[in-house]
Amino acid sequence: MKKMEVKKLPTDQLVEKTRTLSAERMRAIYAGKPKDGNRMFDLLVAIHRELRARGIDAQRQLLVLLDDPDMGTRCWAATAVMEFAPEEGERVLADLAKSAGGLVGFSAEWALEEWKAGTLKPI
Repeated sequence: MKKMEVKKLPTDQLVEKTRTLSAERMRAIYAGKPKDGNRMFDLLVAIHRELRARGIDAQRQLLVLLDDPDMGTRCWAATAVMEFAPEEGERVLADLAKSAGGLVGFSAEWALEEWKAGTLKPI
């Protein structure tokens, strides 16, 4: 999928793409494939921006991903919802910072610290 195609997809498919890409991205990074991870990051950012452009109702559909079984998906979603649902995002990030190891735990802890410091910038 290319970034230009994002605008054509319905919101539910963008949320599903967020779920699958965020999980695949973390697997790619752990497998030592940073170029693949970076490509997926760029696509995830494009999806997030499109959801934001569609309004709060579209963004709120990301909340279902906070309970996803994949830790990478939960971390991505929690960071993405901080601008409109900070309590929910903070809860998930705190849990991941405590329980997840590796890059997911580090990413969650970093995002939470940046949020509390007021320096977390929206994607």
